Amino acid sequence: MHLIVIHNRQDIRIDTGTYLLRLAVSSRAISDFVLDGISAGCSFNSSKTIIAAPEGWNVNYRSRYSQLKYHNGYFPISLNAAGKGEKSRWFVLSNGRFTTSVDYRLLSKIIAGCDADLIAVNIEPTLARYHEKVRITSGGNVAGFRRHYCDSVLPAPIPTDWPCHIFVKINVLDKVLVDGALPLAFGEFVNQCTSSSLSWLSLKIGGTVLDLETEAGLLSLITGKLQSIYYHRNFADGYNCTISADARVFGRVVFGDNTRIGDNAVVVGPTILGDNVRIESAAVVRASVIGPGLSVPKGSVVQHSVLIGPGAQHKLLSGHSCIGNSINSRFTHFIRNGLANDNFRTWPRLSYVRCLKQIADVTVSLAVLILFLPVFPLIALAIKLSSPGPVFFKDKRQGLHGKEFFCLKFRTMIPGADKIQEKLRFRNQADGPQFKFEDDPRVTVVGKFLRDTFIDEIPQFINILQGQMSVVGPRPSPACENSLCPAWRDARLSVRPGITGLWQVCRTRRPGHDFQEWIYYDTKYIRKLSLNLDLSICWRTAGKLIANFIEQF
Repeated sequence: MHLIVIHNRQDIRIDTGTYLLRLAVSSRAISDFVLDGISAGCSFNSSKTIIAAPEGWNVNYRSRYSQLKYHNGYFPISLNAAGKGEKSRWFVLSNGRFTTSVDYRLLSKIIAGCDADLIAVNIEPTLARYHEKVRITSGGNVAGFRRHYCDSVLPAPIPTDWPCHIFVKINVLDKVLVDGALPLAFGEFVNQCTSSSLSWLSLKIGGTVLDLETEAGLLSLITGKLQSIYYHRNFADGYNCTISADARVFGRVVFGDNTRIGDNAVVVGPTILGDNVRIESAAVVRASVIGPGLSVPKGSVVQHSVLIGPGAQHKLLSGHSCIGNSINSRFTHFIRNGLANDNFRTWPRLSYVRCLKQIADVTVSLAVLILFLPVFPLIALAIKLSSPGPVFFKDKRQGLHGKEFFCLKFRTMIPGADKIQEKLRFRNQADGPQFKFEDDPRVTVVGKFLRDTFIDEIPQFINILQGQMSVVGPRPSPACENSLCPAWRDARLSVRPGITGLWQVCRTRRPGHDFQEWIYYDTKYIRKLSLNLDLSICWRTAGKLIANFIEQF
């Protein structure tokens, strides 16, 4: 069971017009957008979601997807109903003031391995993926920065007020209740848990959170929700709108009942106009919410604003313009299975990339390994005779979705070559994160032959059989290289890395351009990935291998 509680905050006076959430859910034209957004933004795949609003609130909610009930500071809980039909062993209690977006797979994994009776979870945007942390010295200089590619989780102190979410184990839920009801005053809730000797765990996890008691948060939720779902322009039940022939309406605009738009007025969506709203002549309304009964004066401008409640009309009349902060975090970006600017690609299950390509990889790998199996002992013997050390070299690389694995190669350098690399850094002839120069003293005689003929990469076909690599794909790289360009990283980790790829067959090796070409050809490959492109790369690679092998003799 998932219970979303909208708390009756006693510290805010309704007559001041600042209690935005209560005013929003009381408006017929606005309430569905707000409460649907709250329900969707707090979804934990529960079979039963209930929104509980305070008694006395005139909530105007028509959705069929979540139940709406009222509370008086306590909410009765049926223990049988709370656990019935649920796959999870947790009862989820969410704060209706916040709408959150979080990596539910990460959160579920953490919760599943937790022994605490209650888990308090707050969403912290600074811990979200793609967030950069900059370290500054005492003198104000930049010491360095770190870019996070995954949402982080940190322990936190027990909150002093309701967090975004609380997870309660079903088998201890009865110990949280007072006379069969859940206390909705946070202090009483904590005292009840303490008196029942229940154990707590408090966490902060990266994600996105909107505070619906703020104008920016409420506007972002409402306008974003409107943009993410298709509505006809005149969306209202029983509306009686009057729009002047000279007025202009653009985008997605929701009209309440008895709305009037005057001559030369401009209304730009996403916008919601409540019941009995008047937009006077030459007024401009853009990306805003106008509450019921309000009148936008002649020639005024309302932009990125939420105007509802007793004080809204006075605000309109006194300033003749209301311009709020531009809202960039649209709801369609907010509810994410990836950020909107991700270059990460996905393919259908029965597509070439996820089906035929993997079958071809396994088939080719088996053929190549069987073909080279008779010469493996000879290669191993030559490596051992040329220098002491193991036959194979293993290096940690990132594969599909960033999962790390050990990439195999025949060893071509002397033991401890990685420790000498920093001493030779001044001789590096490659740009970007690569390290390469002619006549590298760390390369053995046998290793040079293996590199020039690309035989050193034959063991990577074992990685392919293990599902870690592909025949064709971006070059497998360690995490330190992938951190240099977020868009490049997202694209290349969409697929398994390959033994050969578009960059390998197209690179020009021009000084100062190699890293740029590497990024360009990797991202181009992800955009154009197809059977024809893979066959073309394999054909060009075969020609290059034959030519290089002949040159050795």
